[in-house]
Amino acid sequence: MRTREFQGSPVGRVGLGLMGMSWAYSASERDDARSVELIREAVDAGVTFLDTAQVYGGGHNEELAGRALRGIRDRVVLATKTGLVMDDAATLAMHQDGTPDHVRRSLDESLRRLGTDSVDLYYLHRVDPDVPLLDTWGAMAELVAQGKVRHLGLSEVTRSQAEEAHAAHPVAAIQSELSLWTRDAQGAAGGSAGGFGSVANDGQGPGDVVGWCAEHGAAFVPFSPLGRGFLTGTVTAEGLEEGDLRARQPRFQEEAVRRNQVLVDVVRRVAERRGTTPARVAIAWTLAQGDHVIPIPGTKRSAYLHDNAGAADLDLTPEDLRELDGLPTAVGTRY
Repeated sequence: MRTREFQGSPVGRVGLGLMGMSWAYSASERDDARSVELIREAVDAGVTFLDTAQVYGGGHNEELAGRALRGIRDRVVLATKTGLVMDDAATLAMHQDGTPDHVRRSLDESLRRLGTDSVDLYYLHRVDPDVPLLDTWGAMAELVAQGKVRHLGLSEVTRSQAEEAHAAHPVAAIQSELSLWTRDAQGAAGGSAGGFGSVANDGQGPGDVVGWCAEHGAAFVPFSPLGRGFLTGTVTAEGLEEGDLRARQPRFQEEAVRRNQVLVDVVRRVAERRGTTPARVAIAWTLAQGDHVIPIPGTKRSAYLHDNAGAADLDLTPEDLRELDGLPTAVGTRY
């Protein structure tokens, strides 16, 4: 696979988000043994930028990653996150905790589950509105000094929050949702609203965070580059299982799905013209937003893994990009 650079280390242009292997989507398809095999298959295919978090399955996802990476830990850039705590796995209820004590304790717990002495990238999953950002960030920076973490990142923040943190310790990466139906992180409006995934801000949106990363030598890491599967044309409201996070989201309600079908139609048209798949087109669009962008689509299936990875070799033409950039704003907020 073609590579991009993360803080001096080459990584596959397309990474892998592990969340869905443990929670949130399609519970009936979860299979720990198969997931372990899939992670190892991904690394062999050059997918070497791997993403997990403490809150995914209440630690289960980190345990999966730890099992999969035994003996091959040095072949990947491994990221995990702190700052969100599971309250109820069945309802996906959680709360934010950015206290320094939690940051320190949760990293030790993560390292134990991951079976490693250090992680390459440690994100603050969400800024805790009840804890000054610099208090949280300072505790995370201490972990870098101790050698337990190599680089620090932020998730779903505003430009001003990124600036505040970066002034105290370098921000190596920012992870936020970015896709053909969610462009908030480029300064677009109208995609957040409510839920654990929303950006805490003054209501004006996060600003151009993708651009901020390019200006400051940080990676921008899009999660859900496939619009939680919708942009592939394979996910429908009727097909979602009970308990699937998407069933509650505004964009997956019947009317929104109907109106958002135009996005799928355009992605499919571009894919047919290029002799490729909608998934590869959607991911390639995120890659086209800058050489510092490393998307992390998630999957539990080998076929989808290789389809997604193939986006690394797809360079969209100016005509493709004009057509995709012209897509309307998605109907419905993210959460």
